[in-house]
Parts: sequence; C-alpha cells; structure tokens
Amino acid sequence: MKVLILGGTTEASALARALAEREIPALFSYAGRVSAPKPQPLPTRIGGFGGVEGLAAFLEAERITHLVDATHPFAEQMSRHAVVAAERSGVELLALTRPPWVPQAGDRWQRVAGLEDAVAALTGPMQRVLLAIGRMHLADFAAQPQHHYLLRLVDRPDSPPPLPYHTVTVDRGPFTLEGDLALLREHGIERLVCKNAGGTGAATKLVAARELGLPVVMIDRPALPPRREAHTIQETLHWLV
Repeated sequence: MKVLILGGTTEASALARALAEREIPALFSYAGRVSAPKPQPLPTRIGGFGGVEGLAAFLEAERITHLVDATHPFAEQMSRHAVVAAERSGVELLALTRPPWVPQAGDRWQRVAGLEDAVAALTGPMQRVLLAIGRMHLADFAAQPQHHYLLRLVDRPDSPPPLPYHTVTVDRGPFTLEGDLALLREHGIERLVCKNAGGTGAATKLVAARELGLPVVMIDRPALPPRREAHTIQETLHWLV
C-alpha cells in the first residue's frame, strides 16, 4: 500500500498525522497556493501535476495504490482530475470532505450557485462586506466597486486587489467566535460573502453573523462526478485497511 494525499485542509493534515503514526507509506501534496504551507509528517511535494495526464503519470511512477482527495470543497478542477486520473491508473480513490454547512434558526442566508451569482447579489448601495472567499477570485467583485470590502486572507497579496475600497486582514483559521464577533463589529460589517466550505474551522463567522443579524451570501459547492466520500479520519482509515 502507498497513499497519496491531495491536501491543503485541516482534514488532510489530520490524516497525514494518522498515517505517519501508523507507519503507512504515504506522500502529501500541496497545490502551492500558500506561501508558507503547514509542515507535514510525511514526504511532501508542492505544485501542480500538469492536469489529468500528469497526475496519472505520477500515480503510476510512485506506485500509488490509494488516492485521498482531501482538497478544499471548492478545488473543483483538482477533484475532477483526481477522479479521472484514478480511474485511468486503476487507483482506489476516496474524497475526505467536510459535510456542507446548513442554515440554522436565525440565519439570513441568500444561497447562490456560483461566484457570478454572488457578485450579482451585491447589486445595490454601498455596504461594508466581509469577503471570505480566498484570494483567487477577488477580481470578480470589481464589478461591484461601490462596496468597502474586508478581505480575510491567509497571505498578504503581492499586489493590491482590484477593489477601490478594501481592507486586508491576514489570518489563518481555526477562528473563534469571540474573534469573529470583534472583527465584524470593528469593521462595521453589514454583509458576508463566503463559500460553503463546511467544517468547524471557519464556521464561527456564520455564528457571529447570526448573533449580529447580518445577511450572508452563501456560495453553494460545485457539482462533482460521482465518487466515494468519507467525512472522518476513522472512516478513511477503515477504507485504507
């Protein structure tokens, strides 16, 4: 057995620790979008594979028997490539993913299908908006330049985001309810935009929004090909052994 973890999430790191503790041969892969990725207790590679063909070639060259896709729920392209490459290479595939968030009593969610709809949902007069979507798609919101955006990012951007009015705060989860309440109050936030990432590490902003009565534009997860999924490390270990 030899496992390849497609990582970048809290769950991926927890699985890496579990495999290392059990001395199960495994490799860890980062996409390379964060300047200082978290060290792992497994041999680690950083960077893309070169599409489906490159990933399939890597699986064969490294004699991978089990592929665990523990990427972010919105890493759509990587997850699609994993499904096809695993099928081509005859490698077992499991997606270790978080259950999506579901609205609770008191939530004011506006669910949208994608980024384009999230941008359209901000049509209207100026507001102070927490844009908690990562750094890759900030430019999309330049179509709504009237707002002041609070950008919570893992790394400080190399160049100023193309948003006329914005503030950058650099932080890495897991976050706390007290911290998120303070953040929203300090910046006078009136609306949130986020992706339905699931999990507990970033859920406190939704609880804070609920307590403050703030509306949330919630971007639904992309549709992915059928695949086997697990939501816990124990389920994943059971599948492996």
